[in-house]
Amino acid sequence: MADQKTIEQRVKEIIVNQLNVNEEQITPQASFLDDLGADSLDTVELIMAFEEEFKDEIKGEIPESDAEKLQTVGQVIDYIKSKAGA
Repeated sequence: MADQKTIEQRVKEIIVNQLNVNEEQITPQASFLDDLGADSLDTVELIMAFEEEFKDEIKGEIPESDAEKLQTVGQVIDYIKSKAGA
């Protein structure tokens, strides 16, 4: 099972690749829309990338009702950790 550090690093790598931002910009409090410059399409693509990367940990897809609540980097990390039982 993945530990928090591994999950956090993997989340950051996805964000760097999807949004073309510097890793230094990615903090737990960083909002995808306000701080990292994502638009609504970017957020959908991020959720899809998180689902693909963490399919074993989250055991499937992220429901739309949950995805709408994932607005910061920290919320994504906490969500994946909770689903992974870490």
